[in-house]
This record gives sequence, C-alpha cells and structure tokens, in this order.
Amino acid sequence: MITDWHTLNHEPSLPGLYVRAATRRKITGTRLPDAGLRCWLNVDPKRLEAYRKVCGFADNGLLPPTYPHVLAFALQMQLLTAKDFPFPLLGLIHLSNRIQVLRPLGGVNRVRVSVQVQNLQPHAKGATFDLVTTLNDQLGPLWEAQSQMLCRGVKLEGEPVEEVLASALTLSEIARWKAPSDIGRQYAKVSGDYNPIHLSAASAKLFGFPSAIAHGLWNKARTLAALADHLPTANIEIAVQFRKPVRLPSEVTLLASAAGSSGDLRLIGAGDLEHMVGHWRPVA
Repeated sequence: MITDWHTLNHEPSLPGLYVRAATRRKITGTRLPDAGLRCWLNVDPKRLEAYRKVCGFADNGLLPPTYPHVLAFALQMQLLTAKDFPFPLLGLIHLSNRIQVLRPLGGVNRVRVSVQVQNLQPHAKGATFDLVTTLNDQLGPLWEAQSQMLCRGVKLEGEPVEEVLASALTLSEIARWKAPSDIGRQYAKVSGDYNPIHLSAASAKLFGFPSAIAHGLWNKARTLAALADHLPTANIEIAVQFRKPVRLPSEVTLLASAAGSSGDLRLIGAGDLEHMVGHWRPVA
C-alpha cells in the first residue's frame, strides 16, 4: 500500500475530535484509507514529568519507551475519526502492542510523528487492523509501534489468523503494584485518552463493562518502568498481547525472565488471571 501523506502544521485539538468520535457509531465500509498524517511536535517537559510519575518511570534522561504514544495520540484520533475511516472509534478493542526502540531516546526534544492504518484482517469476532506510529528526528527513524485494534461486527472474507504470544522461559516475580480506582483518570490527564471505559464504573457500564478498566498502554508502561534495569535502552522490540482487562481497583503481579537482550513477561492478577503476556527481543 502506498500511503498518501498529509503534513499538519500543528497538533490537532482533542475536544473537537472527541465530539466527532461520540457522534459516529456505525460501520461504514471494509476498506482502510490510504491517507496518513505527519506533524513535527515538541516534547513538553511538564507533561513528560507528569507521565513519568503516573507510570512509575524514573527520570533517566531518556523518553520512556511508551511515551511516543502520548505524542502521537491527537494525530491518531484525527486519523481514526476521519470521514474515510470506516469503523467507529468508540468500541475499538486494543488487542496487542509492539514497540521498536531503534536508537536511544535521549535528548529528544523535537520529532516528526507519523500515523497510518494498514493490514486489515478477518478475526473471529470481526476484523483487525494495525495502527502504525513512527517517530523520526533529524537523523532518521527513532521509534516505531504497531497497535492491533479489533472492530467487532465487521465481516471479511478469509480465515482468521491469530498470533499467540506465550512465555517459554522461567519467570520469577519482579514487582507487584496496585491499580487504584482513579488510575484511568490519572492516565487520561497525561495521555489525552479519555475513553469512558477507563474513567469510572458508571461510564464503563455504558459500554458493557461492570467496572472501569485500566488503559492497556498504562499496564505496558507500568510494566516497562518496573523492568527498566532488565532491558536494553535501544535496539529492542517489546511486544505484548492484552488478555483479560485489569478491573479497577485491583492488584497485579509482574513476572519476568532474567535481565538480558531478550526475555519474556506476564502480568497477572488474583487467581493467576492473565492480564498481559509478552516478550522483548533485539530488533531484527
């Protein structure tokens, strides 16, 4: 697919995009748009500091490996609420996330953020697509991520193909932490992601959840903060699949293999309930 790139002069405004998202509830097609969005953005030190605090990252002079998602969020929202995007944003389910840190994220102040969608595939419950985000600086590619999203109710021809991540190494407990009832609101303030399923039990029930659930990317960020001494700072790919949601409030335990260039991880709750499973590897 050849992407038709559109370059923006400034970051989109989120309030109008949320209004657009709230008023679109129907599936309008089964073809992804060819358009992608690009914009040069500056890293806001105050917002970065607040993000580190909410997610548990120490200030080591590097951008947290999950922070580029925050930089890209408004661009992602504009792309996923555009008229030619066929699926309603509200109701999309984040199935997995794969991050590649290509070079150390130190001294990063101004970057070009690019977002696009691709790889529409049939799924047992609908259809999936990849939301692809990249960061470049003046020297070239810095970081890339693919978030696999599910839209229920879409009918595509073909057999569903599902990749399953599983831990193959010996894991031991690395950390445990509590996900408080307000962590969805805390994370929304630093990320811009005010999806109602994360904010309160009342708003989550409108979308079929008995209680608010933690953002998947907060779970991944909090995990990577706890694994900071385990992982290389660059030339690393970190892939996770989101299994059962973390209901708020609750306590979770992080299991991981030994520190090194590659390894496995699991995030579990009470009764060995598996919330997230993943691995880290050198970039191929």
